[in-house]
Amino acid sequence: MTTDGVAAKRADARRNVELVLDAATTLLATDPRVSLNEIAKAAGVGRVTLYGHFPSRAALVEAVSLRVITSTDQALSTVDLAGDPRDAMARLLEATWQLTRRFGAVVIAADDVLTPEQMRRVHEGPARRMHALVQRGRDEGVFRRDMPVRWQLATIQAVLHGASAAVHRGDVTAVDATRLVRDTVLAALAVTS
Repeated sequence: MTTDGVAAKRADARRNVELVLDAATTLLATDPRVSLNEIAKAAGVGRVTLYGHFPSRAALVEAVSLRVITSTDQALSTVDLAGDPRDAMARLLEATWQLTRRFGAVVIAADDVLTPEQMRRVHEGPARRMHALVQRGRDEGVFRRDMPVRWQLATIQAVLHGASAAVHRGDVTAVDATRLVRDTVLAALAVTS
C-alpha cells in the first residue's frame, strides 16, 4: 500500500471516530441507556467499525465523557470568578448546571459504566476551578472550614449529578434545578454560627 493509501485509511479512521463520538454524544445526552447498535447506526458505521475504535461500551462512554468535560471546561473558563466567592460560586454553579443539563444523561451513562478512578479523571479539569474557588471562599471566611475541601467538592459534584438524575426522571424541571443546585450548594458551603 502506498503512503497515500495509508494516510487515506488513517483519515477515514479519524473521520469514523469523530462520527461515532458525535453520534454517541448526541444520543447519550438524551438517553443514557442508548445501545451501541443505535449509536453505530446514527454514526453511519457498522458495529465492527465502532468496536474497532471503542472495544466496549465503557470505552466509548469514557471517550464521550472526556469530550464533554473538555468542552465544558472550555465553556466554564469564561465564567467571571472575581469578587465575593459566594457570588462567583453562584455564577459558576449556574453555568455548570446549564452544561450538566445539556449533557446530563452522559453523566448518568458514565456513572453506570465508569470506575471511580475514571470518573475522577474525567472531572479533573472542572474540579480544579471549583477547588480554587472553594479554597478562596474558605480563606476569606465565607465558606465553611470545619470539613475537608474534598468533601465539599464531592458534595457539589453529588448535587449536580443528583439534579441531572432528578431532571432525567422528571422529579424536577430543568429550570427549577438551576435554583435548587445553586441554593443547595451555597447553603452547604455557608459558614454556620
